[in-house]
Amino acid sequence: MRLAEPGDADAVVELTARAYAPYTEAYGYPPVPVTEDYAPRIGAGEVWLLEETGRLVGLIVLEDVPSEDGLPPAALQVFSVAIEPEQQGKGLGTRLLGFAEEQVLSRGCDVLTLYTNARMTRNIALYRRLGFEETGRRSNPLRPGWTRVDMEKRLAPSVTRRSA
Repeated sequence: MRLAEPGDADAVVELTARAYAPYTEAYGYPPVPVTEDYAPRIGAGEVWLLEETGRLVGLIVLEDVPSEDGLPPAALQVFSVAIEPEQQGKGLGTRLLGFAEEQVLSRGCDVLTLYTNARMTRNIALYRRLGFEETGRRSNPLRPGWTRVDMEKRLAPSVTRRSA
């Protein structure tokens, strides 16, 4: 795992488009991660790359969810997980989410959140198997007619946050 650098932007965009292509075809419109401008996210240190034998095989985009009290982030949110299509089904997504959990704890918070499209039932089932619980559903302001499923996973409480 490594943080993406500015020179990785094209590879991030291309991998994301390939990974989400089945959803783009099924829905007639690309999911939000496909249309995202990744340059600012890379600059902010939000994009992590998974490489095997020097080749990009997956990525995860993680956003801090600010706390109201100025302490470490309240949570870490997964914006996107993308796996090279021929590498899907090999546990790489689970590996990336495990990395996200490590990041949650290292940042002094104890909640990992994400949202997904209600039509992405396979993804929702995977997230549930990994310990995520659905916390609500809401319309997607960026895609009228689409429904977001909010999910979260609570991890061991962080001593750093509690004692700060």
